[in-house]
Order: sequence, then structure tokens, then C-alpha cells
Amino acid sequence: MVFPGKASIVRWLKFNAVGAMGIIVQLMALALLLRILEFHYLWATVLAVETAVLHNFIWHWRWTWADRRSDGLNHMAATLLRFNFSNGMISLFGTVLCTGILSGIFKLNPLLANVLSLGPCCVLNYLVSDRLIFMSLNTGEST
Repeated sequence: MVFPGKASIVRWLKFNAVGAMGIIVQLMALALLLRILEFHYLWATVLAVETAVLHNFIWHWRWTWADRRSDGLNHMAATLLRFNFSNGMISLFGTVLCTGILSGIFKLNPLLANVLSLGPCCVLNYLVSDRLIFMSLNTGEST
């Protein structure tokens, strides 16, 4: 059995810390959109997820995968585009699908439905980020 190295464990912990902050951002945005601006719960979910995705990208860029980034604006924009299309779409479709099912069919509160929908995407988002989005600058592969 192969065990991950210390660097991989630290990166996984950073990824989850950013994700935990992103959950707070997402739920605050969702509550604002639902309760104050009175958006439909699915549109509110889309906007709240995108807000969290952008928040998470900034933290991942500056902290989680800081050792794999370049300071160039073009590199950052390309990485953001890849991140938004991968992690963003995984999170968005997963959250909207689960929220739609849990709120629309099972009549669960949309905030609770959002919380329950976050867990299933975590490992997939990490693997995609580590292997495809924040690749090593030297080799073109993840480290």
C-alpha cells in the first residue's frame, strides 16, 4: 500500500480548509440571495456556488498550490478558466442537482440541501485540481 507523502497531506488539509471557508461563503451568499433578494432557490444556488468557486480559486492560487503558480496574469487567467470549468462545473452541477432533488422533491430547506450536497464533490474536485488544474510549472505534471 502506498501512503501519501507529508506534502500531499498538507496540501489536502489546505484544500479542505479553503473548502470549509468556501462553504461559509456559499451559504452566506445563498442566504442573502434567498432571504433578502428573494431569488428562486436554483438561481440562488448557481450564484452562491460561483461566488464560492471564485473565493476558493483565490485561496488555492495564493496558498494551497502557491508552489505551482506563476505570477503572470495570462497564467492566472488560464488557470482560473480551467478551475472554473472543472471544479466550478463539478460543484455547480452537483450542488444544483442535489439541491433540486432535495428541495424540489423532498421539500428540504434549500440551505440544508446545499450543505448535504457539498460533500460528494470534495475528493473529485481535489483530484482534478491537483492533477489537471494546478500542474507543476516545471514538468507540466502534478507533483
